[in-house]
Amino acid sequence: MEALVCEKLGDPATAIGEGSPIVLRKNHPVPPLDSPTAVRVRVKATSLNFANYLQVLGKYQEKPPLPFIPGSDYAGVVDAVGSGVSLFKVRDHVCSFAALGSFAQFIVADQSELYLVPKECDLVAAAALPVAFGTSHIALVHRAQLGPGQVLLVLGAAGGVGLSAVQIGKIRGAIVIAVARGEEKIQLLRSMGVDHVVDSTKEGVTVSVKNFLKSRKLKGVDVLYDPVGGKLTKESLKLLNWGAQILVIGFASGEIPLIPANIALVKNWTVHGLYWGSYKIHRPPVLEDSLKELLSWMARGLITIHISHTYSLSEAGLAFAAIKERKAIGKVMITIDDASHSRSKL
Repeated sequence: MEALVCEKLGDPATAIGEGSPIVLRKNHPVPPLDSPTAVRVRVKATSLNFANYLQVLGKYQEKPPLPFIPGSDYAGVVDAVGSGVSLFKVRDHVCSFAALGSFAQFIVADQSELYLVPKECDLVAAAALPVAFGTSHIALVHRAQLGPGQVLLVLGAAGGVGLSAVQIGKIRGAIVIAVARGEEKIQLLRSMGVDHVVDSTKEGVTVSVKNFLKSRKLKGVDVLYDPVGGKLTKESLKLLNWGAQILVIGFASGEIPLIPANIALVKNWTVHGLYWGSYKIHRPPVLEDSLKELLSWMARGLITIHISHTYSLSEAGLAFAAIKERKAIGKVMITIDDASHSRSKL
């Protein structure tokens, strides 16, 4: 099978070839069914997340031994099942996520780790669902318990997790404020019904949000959703209400912010660290319920997966570059065994 293999650590945002840390192997062994309950999936599409980029760089919190096949969330068609599999059959459409391995034509998972994709759902869209929407769903619904009328501030709102947070915020009845960079991203967020959008390249976040809050006679932000970190976090803390909740999602800016404990004490803030992947180990029922609800929402048209760029395995360097250079508006996808995939405009 074809598989994208990371043979050394380094920046993958370059053309695959000499000097690149990733290599496209044309004859990589097809993974065998390794247990009676194993299922082999022919991958239709796999999502590229910022965590995948960090992992190849060697800067992610989990550092697998070399060589490894990167990847995380994916969707595809069941190709083979073990003798003990009772939940799926060959040709079923499924989606899932893995610590590694989805940047390949085939991947093997236990049946307990797979989710049946409703017939109303597109497989490429389903491949973009688990990590981005799963992160936002557990953060906003399970942890912050976001409710109607609360004010949600989403930083990095035009990225994969940002767009998912915006949509889930609206489903939960919140007043959603989104921060992004650039006119195209701003227009997309406005088209999604966001209550207030801030273009941080043109105006100060604090002033813009305060003016909006004043116009709505609102006291402040109740939930801060932060996948960015850095100076933007520091600025956003000035907008938080007494009793606000801070969701620490990631540090796309490359700078880990400091949240002053003395102010958190005085203002009764709650700080939630959210490492979505660890729910698979520590709270698997929460993760399962979350993804099932998200698939139901997608089948009913309540959420939309916005795919910004789509590439083949051989174009993986371009896909990583779209993530690195923040050119994506929504999700970056790699499609496999699909000659009709849409080439990026990069």
